[in-house]
Amino acid sequence: MTAAPLTSLAGGKSSPRRHHILSVLVENKAGVLARVAGLFSRRGFNIYSLAVAPTDEDERFSRITIVVDVESAPLEQVIMQLDKLVNVVSIGELSPAQAVERELVLVTVAVGPTERSQVIQLVGVFGGEVVSVGADRMTVMLAGRPEKIDDFEGLLEHYTVVELQRTGRVALPKLDRH
Repeated sequence: MTAAPLTSLAGGKSSPRRHHILSVLVENKAGVLARVAGLFSRRGFNIYSLAVAPTDEDERFSRITIVVDVESAPLEQVIMQLDKLVNVVSIGELSPAQAVERELVLVTVAVGPTERSQVIQLVGVFGGEVVSVGADRMTVMLAGRPEKIDDFEGLLEHYTVVELQRTGRVALPKLDRH
């Protein structure tokens, strides 16, 4: 179990939602996610977003991307506690400035004849996709930076949102350009 070098969130633009992005490689075994979530719960750390899936490199491992609220969790303490868990292989922090973050949202919107074309146009402007259409509703999908998803959600407030589901953030380090 090793902790990757930490990067600081300081020095960037201050935003209303400051967070740590932790990338945690774990053994892909039953109960590991419950132990990780339980650790956060016991310590009173707020998980803003959590996404987990097996890695492509090796099915024996899964990557958990945890977005933690800066206010609720001292980073060093979170990493020390995670590092104590038996099934944790490695832990790294991704600075928002040095990470590629993405999120997916599915939204079902109640639409009449006039709203339908407006929503389709809005989805197109944001680079989304209509994935299901009914007589008086449509479901749309959008993937992108969390801020883009937030902006899209804000514009949907003018319509009747029936259901909305966001995946949670996933993140990887930005690549060097040389």
